[in-house]
Amino acid sequence: MGLLRSVVLAGGGTGGHIYPLLAFADALRRHFPEVRITTLGSPKGMENELIPPAGYDLRVIPAFQLPRAVNLNLLRTPDRMYKSAHAAGKIIDEVEADVVVGFGGYVSVPAYLAAWRRELPIVIHEVNVPPGVANRMGMKFTKHIAVGFPTQPQQAESLRDARVVGVPLRTAIARMDRQALRPHALAHFGLRPDLPVLFVSGGSSGARTINLAVAGAAKKLAHAGVQVLHVQGGRNDPFEVPSDLPTPYVVVPYLSDMQLGYAAADLMLCRGGAITVAETTAIGMPAVYVPYPHSNQEQKRNALPVVEAGGGLLVDNAELTPEWIERTIVPLARDPRRLATMGAAAGAYGRRDGDEALLDFVCEAVAGR
Repeated sequence: MGLLRSVVLAGGGTGGHIYPLLAFADALRRHFPEVRITTLGSPKGMENELIPPAGYDLRVIPAFQLPRAVNLNLLRTPDRMYKSAHAAGKIIDEVEADVVVGFGGYVSVPAYLAAWRRELPIVIHEVNVPPGVANRMGMKFTKHIAVGFPTQPQQAESLRDARVVGVPLRTAIARMDRQALRPHALAHFGLRPDLPVLFVSGGSSGARTINLAVAGAAKKLAHAGVQVLHVQGGRNDPFEVPSDLPTPYVVVPYLSDMQLGYAAADLMLCRGGAITVAETTAIGMPAVYVPYPHSNQEQKRNALPVVEAGGGLLVDNAELTPEWIERTIVPLARDPRRLATMGAAAGAYGRRDGDEALLDFVCEAVAGR
C-alpha cells in the first residue's frame, strides 16, 4: 500500500451510505494512523447524528436533491450545484486530499465534481442496483467503481466493470464470533438459552408491516416455544404484545449494538436493505427477508441472490401476515438442522473483509495503477 495522507469521504442521507463510510474510515485509521480523514455531509442527513460521535471530522456543505426529470429545478441546478461544488472544493484544497471516496447520497455529487475539476482520483462505492442517482452521476468522472455484492456487475450495465469488494462493516460485526458471544447476548436481553430466538428488525426506522405481523403472531410463536427479540425501530408506533406469554417476547425501541441481537438469534426476520443483507451474510445468519415494497425493488434484488444460494427465504410485504409467520417461520425456527444449512449458505455468499478490500482498491487508484 502506498502512503495515504489525507482522504475525503463523502456520503450521507441514510444509514446505507453512512455505515459503510464509517467502517471504511476505521480501516483507514487502522492502516494509516496518521491519515487525515475528512467527511462531507449535508445539513439535514443522518450523518450529523452518526459521524461526530464516531470521532471523525464532519464538514457540512449545501446539498440538494437532484431532479430525476427535466423541469424548472434542473434549470436552477447548475447555479446551486456550483455553490455546493465550490464549498466541497475549498475543503478538498484545505485538507490537501489525495483522493475522494464517495458512498452515495446527494452530498457526494459536489464532492465528485470538485475532485474531477482538480483531477484528483475518485473512488465510488455502490451497494444498490440500480445505482443511486448521485453515484450514477459520479460514474461519469471515474472508472474506479467498487460494489458490495458479487451479483451487481451482472445486474446493471453501468457496474459491468466494477470491482467487487464487499460492504465495509463495523468490526464489532465483521469480527464477531456468534457462538462465543451468545450466552452474554441472551443474558443481556433476558432470553432463555434452551429455546430458539427469532430476531426481528425492520432497519433503523423500523417497518410497520413487520411489527404488526409478528406482534399478531406472538401467541402462536410463544406456544410453539419460539422466543422473540423485536426491535421496534425509531419511527414506528408502539404495538401491542400479549402480556401473559409462556416464553419471552422482548421489545426494544432501538438497538445500537446489533451484534448482540445477531448473537442471541437463531433466525432473523428483516427488510432487504444492502447493509442488512451484507451483515446477515457476513455472519452466516439465516434470514427471512421482507423487501421494502415502495421503491425500485432494490431490496428484492439485494436479497434474492442470498435466497437463491439457500441462505434465507423471501416473502412479499403484502403476504407477511400472522398466519404466514405461524405456517412458515414457526417450523423453520424449530428446525436447527435446516437453520444450520441456511446459515452456512448465507455465510458462503457473504464476506467480512469489505473494509480491507475497499482500502486496497483506493490505494491502487491513488497509485494510478
